[in-house]
Amino acid sequence: MQSHVPLLSALVALAVGASTHPVWGQSRDGRDWSRDTARSVPDWVRDAVVYEVFPRAFSREGNLAGVTARLDHVRDLGVTVVWLMPIHPIGLEKRKGTYGSPYSIRDFHAVNSDYGTAEDVKALVREAHARGLRVILDVVANHTSWDSVMMATPELYVRDAQGRVQPPNADWSDVAKLDYANPRTRAYMIDVMARWLGEYGVDGFRCDVAGLVPTDF
Repeated sequence: MQSHVPLLSALVALAVGASTHPVWGQSRDGRDWSRDTARSVPDWVRDAVVYEVFPRAFSREGNLAGVTARLDHVRDLGVTVVWLMPIHPIGLEKRKGTYGSPYSIRDFHAVNSDYGTAEDVKALVREAHARGLRVILDVVANHTSWDSVMMATPELYVRDAQGRVQPPNADWSDVAKLDYANPRTRAYMIDVMARWLGEYGVDGFRCDVAGLVPTDF
């Protein structure tokens, strides 16, 4: 897996609440967010050398333990931040391809059993930190799989006039778009991120398709 040097700090900063640049766009209440400035960027974000890891392809084991076993190799490349592609269970409904997209997520709170367990995530983070490495996760805030646990509450999704949940666009037929006009959607996703930060000790997130997620969120 190739390294990414450097990744735009704005991608990392979305999750750690950091950017020295104005926040662009307007909120639904008409407030001009382009006049606001977010918190300053931590040094570890500003100077980050980010290495993206797809756990399935990164090692012979194809799991989180395989990533942990190679952290010395990653560190020795001069990397400071390990960016894990989504580690959550992949949806089955409307799946594309044999394995499906890791960005079609069934449960943001769970770990893909093909990759290991919650304890494997904690071990990876712990061992990364012991080597002076930060760990960020992909947060797929824009959409979920069609068989997501969130589908028990259809109101969390964008729906048409007939109440049918919609994909982000016609080509992304394997995922359903979350509705950030609903405060419950926002609360759910904040809870997801807070749990990964607090319980697992990850250092931040890279926001997938950030341009499709409301800036004020």
